[in-house]
Amino acid sequence: MSRPASTSPPGRPQRRRGALTPTLIIVAVAVVGFIFFANVWTDVLWYQQLGFFEVYFRENLARILIFLAGFVLMSVPVFYAIRVAYHARPVYAPDSETRDNLNRYQAQLEPVRRVVMIGIPVLFGLFAGSAASSQWQAVLLFFNQVPFGQTDPQFGLDISFYLMTLPFLGFVTGFLMSVVVIAGIAGILTHYLYGSIRLMERGIFTSSGAQIHLAVTGAVFLLLLGANFWLNVYGTVQNQGGHWAGALYTDVNAVVPTQTILAVAAGLVAMLFIVAAVIGRWRLPVIGTAMLIITSILAGGVYPWVIQQFQVRPSEQTLENKYIDRNISMTRAAYGLDKIQVSPYNATTDAKTGALAKDAQTTANIRLLDPNLVSSAFSQLEQYRPYYQFPKALNVDRYTVDGKTQDTVIAVRELNQDGLNASQQTWVNRHIVYTHGYGVVAAKGNTVTVDGKPDFLLSGIPSMGTLGSDASYQPRIYFGENSPDYSVVGAPDGAPHREQDRPAATNSSTETQYTFTGNGGPSVGNWFNRLLYSIKFQSSDLLLSDGVNEKSQILYDRTPRQRVEKVAPYLTVDGSAYPAVVDGRVKWIVDGYTTSQYFPYSQQQQLQTATADSQTTSGRTAALPNSSVNYIRNSVKATVDAYDGSVTLYAWDDQDPILKSWQKIFPSTIRPYSEMSGQLMSHVRYPEDLFKVQQELLGRYHVTNADSFYQNNDAWSVPNDPTVTDPVRQPPYYLSLQMPGQSKPAFQLTSSFIPQVVNGNARNILYGFLAADSDAGNQKGVKADSYGQLRLLQLPTDTQVPGPGQAQNKFNSDPDVSQQLNLLRQGASDVLNGNLLTLPVGGGLLYVQPVYVKSTGETSYPTLQRVLVAFGDKVGFASTLDAALKVLFGGDSGASAGDSANNGQTPTPPGTTTPPAAADAQAQLKAALDQANKAIQDGQAALAKGDFAGYGAQQSILSGAIQKALDAESRLGVTPAPSASASPSASPLPTPSPSPSK
Repeated sequence: MSRPASTSPPGRPQRRRGALTPTLIIVAVAVVGFIFFANVWTDVLWYQQLGFFEVYFRENLARILIFLAGFVLMSVPVFYAIRVAYHARPVYAPDSETRDNLNRYQAQLEPVRRVVMIGIPVLFGLFAGSAASSQWQAVLLFFNQVPFGQTDPQFGLDISFYLMTLPFLGFVTGFLMSVVVIAGIAGILTHYLYGSIRLMERGIFTSSGAQIHLAVTGAVFLLLLGANFWLNVYGTVQNQGGHWAGALYTDVNAVVPTQTILAVAAGLVAMLFIVAAVIGRWRLPVIGTAMLIITSILAGGVYPWVIQQFQVRPSEQTLENKYIDRNISMTRAAYGLDKIQVSPYNATTDAKTGALAKDAQTTANIRLLDPNLVSSAFSQLEQYRPYYQFPKALNVDRYTVDGKTQDTVIAVRELNQDGLNASQQTWVNRHIVYTHGYGVVAAKGNTVTVDGKPDFLLSGIPSMGTLGSDASYQPRIYFGENSPDYSVVGAPDGAPHREQDRPAATNSSTETQYTFTGNGGPSVGNWFNRLLYSIKFQSSDLLLSDGVNEKSQILYDRTPRQRVEKVAPYLTVDGSAYPAVVDGRVKWIVDGYTTSQYFPYSQQQQLQTATADSQTTSGRTAALPNSSVNYIRNSVKATVDAYDGSVTLYAWDDQDPILKSWQKIFPSTIRPYSEMSGQLMSHVRYPEDLFKVQQELLGRYHVTNADSFYQNNDAWSVPNDPTVTDPVRQPPYYLSLQMPGQSKPAFQLTSSFIPQVVNGNARNILYGFLAADSDAGNQKGVKADSYGQLRLLQLPTDTQVPGPGQAQNKFNSDPDVSQQLNLLRQGASDVLNGNLLTLPVGGGLLYVQPVYVKSTGETSYPTLQRVLVAFGDKVGFASTLDAALKVLFGGDSGASAGDSANNGQTPTPPGTTTPPAAADAQAQLKAALDQANKAIQDGQAALAKGDFAGYGAQQSILSGAIQKALDAESRLGVTPAPSASASPSASPLPTPSPSPSK
């Protein structure tokens, strides 16, 4: 037999077909697999370097095992459902048009039948395994749970059953029900495809094999449904659907019995299905199923509705009283409100002379520096180079200065790579040269310099000040809230430095170089690791650059919150991380919470909503996730070293059962707080987001009487921030304060309450004042007993003490204040209201608000020029807090403020003269204002003619005239007037100092 002639031209080899596509598939799979491996292995390196590989390993091992369990539990039943249905197909079937169609489908399916019978179960198994693996925390908590030692008031079960057992059982039951449903559908479709189930004119034909299959499937589903009904009995105490959380009268007397009945009924109907599978008669299971459906509708829906509408609603206050009381007590326990100290506070509105004598320590520490407004002042005065930056909102802390506790506003000078000009934006500069920030800047909170600038305790490059110097702490900031995405650092001994470090001195243009010497990131010193990280960061430069050497490390995931979230994925992290100089290092302190949404009878809160205020809406503080909780504990205090990024977790609330469970799961990751140093103890504080959640709940749950709670006639709200235009809540403020009943001042987190806001309307008068003690002491491993104590001052409901909104309105509407503020606005300057602080001193409530002036120049920054104070209906206004308090309290407040040494005058700017002290200050003021007015008019006339030189000359005259007017006004305020509605005059408009930044 001869072969067919070849169609290829002579001399050309015949092309082999079919090899290219498999090769491309193999290469694509290999590339994807290697990319996946690169991401996994770099994660392994990151966790190993940080010392938290246990977390990565156990979390992913749990995910893998749960995935496999979910995969098997789904794919195996689906596979056998299809297989059983296929093997139960009838050998002979009557011919019909329907059968002909099914024969065609069978013929088309037959070549790939084995693939489909395996592929469909595998596909559903993959989806199920992925969904199941996301529940790894619930599974681990179930197998490692620790009892609470507290029971619920309805069933008497330990709280851990509801937080750790019931969620797991609910997950397992729901998952198995979905398995049965999907497997049942797969079996029914297979039976239909192969003729075991047929639609006929006389009804539905089912073979005996299909009947048994369906009966077993139905029985298993009903058993799981019965288990779900039984779990719903216990789930009633977690109900959030009523007016109050937990099992209420209808739940206890209608839902619980009916769910129990339905659970038993589902079990009985499941037995009928088994019987039907044996005897082949379906009448009883069909009737039982119908009865179960009817019973579930009547008993599960109609009956509870009837009880609620016709028995509970007419007598709701009486019948729900016991359950409201449960809701109150359990909610307060779940949120840590059960140990709050409530004291009546009959606040006076009479600003008597000497009223602050008993509050001298508090008065001396009243914070004037607004951490939100002085960021630009820190930047202009302390940035030094365009590649440095400060955050939009600074932090409030306290340090010991000369043996006394000093409130401070503190920030770190972080790196800002966007400050480099376009020619410097190279890969080497961004990842090799510019790698870190430099130094801590801290200023006194209770005073400023005579010209309104921050009074620094630590500043400059190199760092200098009362709090230390570069020799006393490590100033380099490699890990912070604005660090680059990744940097490559480190070099062999003797290698030249490549990292930009800092200016050599404050007034020097010379720059110093540096090489990182810590252990801050995984090694990229070998070719393989460099390749993996080149893939991770999609950068060929990382693989090829000569800036990477055998000692190089790669620093990434550098924000403090991000690092804590990765090493402790079971924590909810507070939105505000803050720096502190601790034991010679800059440490970021981060608060972590253990939370749950399953605490019985506790009211749920949506975290993002409960913690929203003017700080989060402006982006100054990170918002919490959009999740609901009804139990929260500040269980962990974490530190992140700003130099090497090392993370340390301390079990702060070591009695929290949820934290104890996680300690069993990750035993080597959390240290006891007894290992915290004394310096670290002195800087921890009560966390803001926990406080916000508590104050939100306290608006209603300060009421502990069930009848009053039902009537809701004493509900409170957190007032809106009066310093912003949008209606958003006022944030809590940190300050040193001696609450009534305390023996000495403590660092506190404070907030106030007004009557409940309904549809945007409320009386803005004060009903309550809340403070959380934030002083943990300064002894190693010893937590002060007073730390975390919540103290609530409760004002009489008929009080007329102004709230923050009313106080701000008084400031804005006072004619003398308005006149002087308008004067400050002259010369293209803006007046900025600082944070409005509320302090329970002098037997009443004192409001303090710093007033800043900022010119409209590009490099301008706010300086503190005035202080507004209010007590009752009286207002004081002066260049210093001390002077304003004297005005407010009739010439003598009884105590000295922290800025009492300032006289409110600024150095005289060039080109102006200060009138002699004996001159008529009032005449000088009038003359200066007349001169300023004329300069404005002449300047506008010159501008209209296009005479810019003339306009500039008039602006110089205007500046000098304003300075004269302000100096004259200050001298008028040397002797305070007896009236507190007007203030002594203001200090002069600040003359911006040249910025040291370049």
